Amino acid sequence: MSEIAINPSLIVAICVAAVAGFMRGFIGVGSGMLMAPVFAIVFGPVNTVGIVVLMELVVTAQLLPSVHRLIEWRFIFPMSLVAAVFMPVGSWILTTVDTDLMARGIAMIVLIFVLLLMTEWRYNGPRRLVITLTVGAMSGVLIAATSLGNPPVILYLLAGSDNAATNRANFTGYFAITLVTLVCLMTARNLVGWETVKQAFILLPLFAFGVWIGARFFEKSSDRLYRKVALWLLFGVAVFGLLR
Repeated sequence: MSEIAINPSLIVAICVAAVAGFMRGFIGVGSGMLMAPVFAIVFGPVNTVGIVVLMELVVTAQLLPSVHRLIEWRFIFPMSLVAAVFMPVGSWILTTVDTDLMARGIAMIVLIFVLLLMTEWRYNGPRRLVITLTVGAMSGVLIAATSLGNPPVILYLLAGSDNAATNRANFTGYFAITLVTLVCLMTARNLVGWETVKQAFILLPLFAFGVWIGARFFEKSSDRLYRKVALWLLFGVAVFGLLR
């Protein structure tokens, strides 16, 4: 795609970006899971990862000032650090392994855990370091390979007893570290070129506007609504991942 042409596929991608932005502003996560399947068709799988990551990086900077005081850095930082360490594995997978097969396997795991969380089950014990690091490693591999590194982190945080505001802040803090790392990694491997930047630039305005609207809706929502929206988003993504 040497030139950006306005066509029906691009218009669909822009509309999806706006909806995904709303979800990002409301939940603090999940926009990549909505955009990646559509963008992969419009822009190709490799370009999709770069586009999603660049857009997510901008809106993370947009959200961070309003939530940074709520971020639980004691476990967000080590999880993010391990994710960054494992990103080169995902970057290698992106260019060498059948990511579609891997995505289907992850979708099945996500679906099982979503159904469990929909029963109102919660884990009220401490977040043990070994589990935190494992989740970070899984997320780092997946975000670099498919741009869908969110499900392990979402499930891990939603399984706990934190309220919606804390979970949303933790998601934002996690992305603040991992996205910067991923952009540097992809740039070093020549996976983010000017074409990817131009495509992201076209989609970014409506995406950022959607984030702003979603953040305003979050201010008026309840913990129960937040959790319900997040779980149904994960459920839809898991089912799509299995049936596509």
